[in-house]
Amino acid sequence: MNRRDICEAAAELIGGDRAAQHGDALVGFAAIARIMDALDVVRGARPRGAEDHALAMIVVKLVRASTNPRHLDNWIDIAGYAALGGEIASESEP
Repeated sequence: MNRRDICEAAAELIGGDRAAQHGDALVGFAAIARIMDALDVVRGARPRGAEDHALAMIVVKLVRASTNPRHLDNWIDIAGYAALGGEIASESEP
């Protein structure tokens, strides 16, 4: 698969199945931004760590699950990212 094929495949997904499955991208991205802003407020001055990126992935899946709660992949991914974030946090220095 070359770069043109990849870009065409991506265009098909974001304009078709993914849009139908996850809703309007602008609405979803705006919701994700608001939640991430709230997490930044409560994190305070603590530097962003790997566990925070697990939270960011949970936020994406949370918004997607809110748009389409019957798409079980979102729920499974939330559980997976939570497990990974918890593991990272338990191995990190305080």
